[in-house]
Amino acid sequence: MIVVMRKGSTEKEVEGILERLTHLGLQGHTSTGVERTVIGVVGQTYAELKDMLELLPGVDEVVPISKPYKLSSREFQPVDTTIKVGDVTIGGDELVVMAGPCAVETEQQVLDTARAVKAAGANMLRGGAFKPSTSPYSFRGLGEDGLKILVEAKAETGLPIITEVLTPGDIDLVAKYADILQVGARNMQNYILLDEVGKTRMPIMLKRGMSATIQDWLLSAEYILSQGNRQLMLCERGIRTFETYTRNTMDVSAIPAIKRLSHLPIIGDPSHGTGKWHLVAPLALAAVAAGADGLMIEVHPNPDI
Repeated sequence: MIVVMRKGSTEKEVEGILERLTHLGLQGHTSTGVERTVIGVVGQTYAELKDMLELLPGVDEVVPISKPYKLSSREFQPVDTTIKVGDVTIGGDELVVMAGPCAVETEQQVLDTARAVKAAGANMLRGGAFKPSTSPYSFRGLGEDGLKILVEAKAETGLPIITEVLTPGDIDLVAKYADILQVGARNMQNYILLDEVGKTRMPIMLKRGMSATIQDWLLSAEYILSQGNRQLMLCERGIRTFETYTRNTMDVSAIPAIKRLSHLPIIGDPSHGTGKWHLVAPLALAAVAAGADGLMIEVHPNPDI
């Protein structure tokens, strides 16, 4: 449920609600709008709680939320979330483009790619230093050496870095170099990792799992939000279907669905969404037309290798 405070309610009244919720074994998460403050109530609620909270000073009304996800819902926060990363605003009026190699391979490869995407108008540099490969015998990334290469490219181009973190133990290391921590599709339901990145207060991108429903995805977002980190964006990167022509099936319909259900920014990833270079441009256009706040594009100086 959410507690809607009266217009002009005081900080003391808001603190009183939060203290009462804590006393009842519940969590209160505050969202302050232009005119009103809303408090999201997380935990095991009961019918009598609504009547009790509505009697407290400063409360206008208490509204039950039927959806299992609370903090990511439009009911909790009607206004879109925006995330500031350097000079880039994600979720605002401008389309954000995050571009770069799927994997950091060499210094020259990353520098060449960073220069190219910067010249083409990209706002951020993507690149994987830690790779969750399907096969244990495949390339699994350069680790910290890869992160250092990304920082070198950032120093030259000024592009902020988004890169994936795979385990809770890697968070501090990756956070030293990155501007945004990416939680990949395979880790969308790694709840320990979600809890830990939620404690960082760094911007987080949560990719949709390849077999996840939209509700599954938003519930995973809830883990991060419930730890107090509101700098969260989502990324539609394709789901697994019976189709074999493309690597994944990019669910463009998920973009307007998320826009309706949630206040979180959403990024479209047509590169992983299709796995075919000639489908990236049309699916990127489709994602933007559907309302995406940005695009994540895989770029390589020798894409046919």
